[in-house]
Amino acid sequence: MAKAPPRPKADADGQGAAGEGPSGVDIEAFSRNLARMVEEGGKAMAAYLTPRAPGKTDDMADEIADALKTVGHVAEYWMADPQRTIEAQSRLMSGYLSVWSNTMKRLAGEEVAPVTAPDPKDARFKDEGWRQSPFFDALKQVYLVTANWAEDMVQEAEGLDAHTKHKAEFLVRQISNAVSPSNFVLTNPELIRETLSSSGENLVRGMKNLTEDLIEGKGSLKIRQTDMSAFEVGRNLATTPGKVIYENELMQLIQYEPTTPSVKRTPLLIVPPWINKFYILDLTSEKSFVKWLVDQGVTVFVISWVNPDARLAEKGFEDYMREGIMTALDQVAIASGERQAHAMGYCVGGTLLATTLAYMAATGDDRISSATFLTTQIDFTHAGDLKVFVDEEQLAAIERRMKTMGYLEGSKMASAFNMLRSNDLIWPYVVNNYMKGKAPFPFDLLYWNADPTRMPAANHSYYLRNCYLTNNIARGLAELGGVRIDMTKVSIPVYSLATREDHIAPALSVYIGANLLSGPVRYVLAGSGHIAGVVNPPAKVKYQYWADGPTGPSFDLWLDGAQEHKGSWWPDWVNWFGALSPEEVPARPVGGGRLTPIEDAPGRYVRERS
Repeated sequence: MAKAPPRPKADADGQGAAGEGPSGVDIEAFSRNLARMVEEGGKAMAAYLTPRAPGKTDDMADEIADALKTVGHVAEYWMADPQRTIEAQSRLMSGYLSVWSNTMKRLAGEEVAPVTAPDPKDARFKDEGWRQSPFFDALKQVYLVTANWAEDMVQEAEGLDAHTKHKAEFLVRQISNAVSPSNFVLTNPELIRETLSSSGENLVRGMKNLTEDLIEGKGSLKIRQTDMSAFEVGRNLATTPGKVIYENELMQLIQYEPTTPSVKRTPLLIVPPWINKFYILDLTSEKSFVKWLVDQGVTVFVISWVNPDARLAEKGFEDYMREGIMTALDQVAIASGERQAHAMGYCVGGTLLATTLAYMAATGDDRISSATFLTTQIDFTHAGDLKVFVDEEQLAAIERRMKTMGYLEGSKMASAFNMLRSNDLIWPYVVNNYMKGKAPFPFDLLYWNADPTRMPAANHSYYLRNCYLTNNIARGLAELGGVRIDMTKVSIPVYSLATREDHIAPALSVYIGANLLSGPVRYVLAGSGHIAGVVNPPAKVKYQYWADGPTGPSFDLWLDGAQEHKGSWWPDWVNWFGALSPEEVPARPVGGGRLTPIEDAPGRYVRERS
């Protein structure tokens, strides 16, 4: 057997031959890559500055001022009493000293339990380097001690109103997530290994990715969560066969082609959220809720909202009700030959549907025979972390921005949603894209997440004020078209789906809203979150759902008595739906011979990108 060539001898300073560093790093290549990284950094800076005209600043002043004011209220409480300040500082120092003491023992060869440990689900510290190295283990624990201490400071601050405390908790959590040592090259063992093994090539690629994302965002950082080139609406997303049978300036109405010889007599109209695009319910063919419904013999119609611009600035909630849902009902009746339809609303599309039902009940309109609400809030008392973005000062700032532009940019709402789960939807991609220099994996759901829509000023203002700010819709104080919206007048059968890990429409909030209605309500709680809990095909056999808990105002009592079922909630819904609509008729052609199709599904409106 041939002998391996001898290793280069190290010089007196420990550096290997031919410019190799002590750990085999090619110093010359590393230096070149650092120079290239600096060069790419200049391009990134140019991409950031170029769209900004002289004297024009980012519209962040209001947000920054509000954040400083909120955190300042917490600081005032602790600094108002010197004894309280000393106690808070002592608590933090005690945590640091415990970490220091344990680290010294570990370096001496002693086995010690950590002072604090991350949640087992926290993916930031899953690399073995965080446990194997006493230095990085101590760094991780110091960070966790600090983050927990900061959260405790907010929790224990007295004299703050509930909204200010909620905002402070959210802001402190965002700051803690941002300053995690996992987010920086020199404090993350995995990133250090990556940088040394590639001689810094990862940082060059990362800076190129940063430049590209700044260019794509026109000077704002648009973090890629997936390979955007891997998908295209109409090619491998939203491919269920159908036709656009009607359109106006707010929406297109799609009818899907039947796949069964007979169908349920009463058709189904789906009202998606206008702050996202409808194809979340028609992703790939394997994940498409729309396709599954069609295959169950349901005649499906879906509203595809327009991606509005300044020309639609004055379109409000009433317009979305009249020109959206109520106009769609007119066309569904023409195409199907049926006077009544079932309706299904997702998220804020469900909120719009609920208010429409209250309006129809007050005006004697009975064209909707049942309603399904998917992760829909009607009462916003417990609306979760999105409430931190809504108070009178913040709303005034949003409305000033919308008055100038005529709409709210889709990126603003997308950023807010991402911040609700920043350790899942922001920081992992910062590390992967800009520090590891890798491209994100193709993921259809994240492609949809990165395809937001704009919101007309009038509609968005009405929604924020009457839902999140005042809760007027639930309180019976909102009006549409001169009619008071009273949810207790809604007496048709309702299927209300919540998801257990929902950060946008918490399960408790959905439950309270469903209990405002007067008719029979089947409340179902699915596993997972706002999207994955809804888009859960039966073939995947993922998650579970709970149903048939005791009715009443207490969500906890309902949950304690509910029965757990394995797999998707979709079959449970179709059983409920089938009992309401058992009669079948021969499958209907698209348009029913009375409406001429305009174009193939998914139509033009959904393809318009913000």
